[in-house]
Amino acid sequence: MSRILVVDDDTAVRAAIKTVLEHDGHEVTLAANGRAGVTAVQSQTFDVVICDIFMPGMDGIETIHAFHKINPHIPVIAMSGFMFRDGQSPAPDYLTLSTKLGAAYSLRKPFRPHELLRAVRECTANAAGSSKAKQAG
Repeated sequence: MSRILVVDDDTAVRAAIKTVLEHDGHEVTLAANGRAGVTAVQSQTFDVVICDIFMPGMDGIETIHAFHKINPHIPVIAMSGFMFRDGQSPAPDYLTLSTKLGAAYSLRKPFRPHELLRAVRECTANAAGSSKAKQAG
């Protein structure tokens, strides 16, 4: 199956995602923050990267940008559970923003295992389709 990097500062979230993905047959590498994720992408090849948006230090938007500088074709799934509650000050939807800045897919936490697996399958199918198109061209 696919090699997947999961970048999230929450240990429980990383463990849960790893369990779901490994149960589906994927090989999973974990990173506790954006910098560790960037280091992993520099030294290894991944089919998909799953990245939290709100992390201390290097946030998910910066991290996604760094991933695409290293490998512009790597599909990234952005995820976040952060919601703005203050209706007085409108804030951007960071998941929508992440897809505009290069994420292939976004998931709002909490999500169900089938939603995660669907996102991974779509990303790998799209990546396979684009590499076949490049080979044909």
